[in-house]
Amino acid sequence: MTNVLTTEPSGRQPLRLWPGVAIVVLQWVVKLVVPAIVPEGQVIGMFGGLVGGLAIVVWWVFFSRASRLERWGALPLMALAVVATRPLMHESIQNGMMGMMFVLYAIPATLSLALVVWAVTCHDLAAGSRRAAMVVALLVGCGVWGLVRTNGITGDGGADLAWRWTTTAEERLLAQAGASTPLAEARTAAAQAPPVGQQPVGPPSELPPAAVETLDTPLVPGAESPVAVALPLPAPAATAAAEPSGAEPVPALPVAAEPTAAGAIDSETVAEWPGFRGPRRDSVIRGVRIATDWAQSPPVELWRRPIGPGWSSFAVRGDRLYTQEQRGADEIVSAYDLTTGEPVWMHGDATRFWESNGGAGPRATPTLSGGRVYTMGATGILNALAADDGAVVWSRNVAADSDVEVPGWGFAASPLVVGDLVIAAASGALVGYDLTSGERRWLVPSRGGSYSSPHLLTIAGVEQVVLMGGHGATSVVPADGSLLWEHEWQGVPIVQPALLSEGEILISSADAMGAMGLRRLAVTHGADGWAVEERWTSRGLKPYFNDFVVHEGHAFGFDGFILSCIDLEDGARQWKGGRYGNGQLVLLPDEDLLLVLSEKGELALVQAGAAEFKELARFPAIVGKTWNHPVLVGDLLLVRNGEEMAAFRLSLVGM
Repeated sequence: MTNVLTTEPSGRQPLRLWPGVAIVVLQWVVKLVVPAIVPEGQVIGMFGGLVGGLAIVVWWVFFSRASRLERWGALPLMALAVVATRPLMHESIQNGMMGMMFVLYAIPATLSLALVVWAVTCHDLAAGSRRAAMVVALLVGCGVWGLVRTNGITGDGGADLAWRWTTTAEERLLAQAGASTPLAEARTAAAQAPPVGQQPVGPPSELPPAAVETLDTPLVPGAESPVAVALPLPAPAATAAAEPSGAEPVPALPVAAEPTAAGAIDSETVAEWPGFRGPRRDSVIRGVRIATDWAQSPPVELWRRPIGPGWSSFAVRGDRLYTQEQRGADEIVSAYDLTTGEPVWMHGDATRFWESNGGAGPRATPTLSGGRVYTMGATGILNALAADDGAVVWSRNVAADSDVEVPGWGFAASPLVVGDLVIAAASGALVGYDLTSGERRWLVPSRGGSYSSPHLLTIAGVEQVVLMGGHGATSVVPADGSLLWEHEWQGVPIVQPALLSEGEILISSADAMGAMGLRRLAVTHGADGWAVEERWTSRGLKPYFNDFVVHEGHAFGFDGFILSCIDLEDGARQWKGGRYGNGQLVLLPDEDLLLVLSEKGELALVQAGAAEFKELARFPAIVGKTWNHPVLVGDLLLVRNGEEMAAFRLSLVGM
């Protein structure tokens, strides 16, 4: 008689599988179903998944009835699978959500699922086969994350996942337009080109980027020092369909000219929409009334074209619109024809900013003043360009000038022109530059990170620039940067302050968990100097990176991804409604109307009243994650995101 040795106990009880199955099903319900029906459900889904992952571990170790070797052996195997998979993942997954995406998604979701599926399907196998299958299941549960990438996250924390091998919108744009001139070739071409006009004279930081490398050290570790390059423009795209591959070449359009001393300011030139959020940086469009019955008079599409990634909005003057985008290794300032969408010129700086949550590209919006366009790139390149042809007037490195590092989301502040100065904000620092020469006039050092833009206000008859910084609000004299007043509110602010009345302003801040609310300040100026008093702080409206507007004694904006209205008298919430994601909006005060651009690219008209939330119309405009501010000039509406831009004609009332 032969005795067979086995590691399996003869009276082994069957696995208790139902708790594990129930937990995994609940995990996926919380992850997929809850966000669709519950406000801010993505956060619930993520943390619910982590709790579910912990529950799976507790079930498996203490209540599954598995053998001791399998119960306790699964834990180091899971850890090994996580460690082994991480180097194989796309960098967007490795760095996503501040480096926590893999942990937040893989461990509570696919790893838990892999363990339960293995237990259900393999519990009757022989011990050796079963344990080998466990190793494979856990490796697959983690390894699947090596097959995907993320195109960023949505405002509520959801990941925009795609297969790793699929092309991005930017890659498709570059393939359609033709690859940009490589940096090395551009440098060679620039070196071989004959001199053009009189080159500016001055220290390296004041020279145009094509004349010298603007940065002493790369802005992004491992990147080449940015230089300006003249980029070949893509062939014009038809508004309805792309040009066939066999079509005749389209004649080249103008590109950004070589740096010259040209670009003199035309003081008589007036921009209809000079930059970020309009003439007063308040997203208020005065003197325009539009038809609100979009069933009868819907927006009419005039043109649509792909665009490089970036969260820039538009500046508009005459028949030109200006924006910023990324195309491969080059950060672009681009001018397009307003009525056709065709490119007019492009200026490129050989630098690329990318982070896994917001993606690639510049964050700020161009500023028009006189005959020039002033731009701030995500890595800190401040350019003054001729608005008509993109010629470089001067360029500076704001990061070096203010002694700050590029923040996690990149520099996002749009330049502000005040008198003979252009003022740039860099992660809480303020720098004033001479409008004509680019010479640095003054510096206010950073006291904490910020993504907000400098804001021009007049309080107590005194013109001042207010910046929301990491320590709170700071007000300075535009001419020399000297301090007027400040108010402490620690955080990382993003949105703009708002002037309510003489001496009353509304500010906002944020922290690592999101928006912190709105605060009303009373600012006075007397014989003893400036005084700032907090009137109230409200969490009834918590704008994060989505700006709010003020109208008829109320503030309207995004509380999370739902619109909210609060009373400015005491900060009390009046209503909350409408799910538009983390979108943007503008106010048409003449007809008490909010024009909303949702995070998914839909347009909506909402009544700007205190009584109730009331949506009047909705219209699909563009596709993809849309964080960019819309622009309305007359009856022409401009919208864009990191993939496409479009122009629509709106019917005006009384026209």
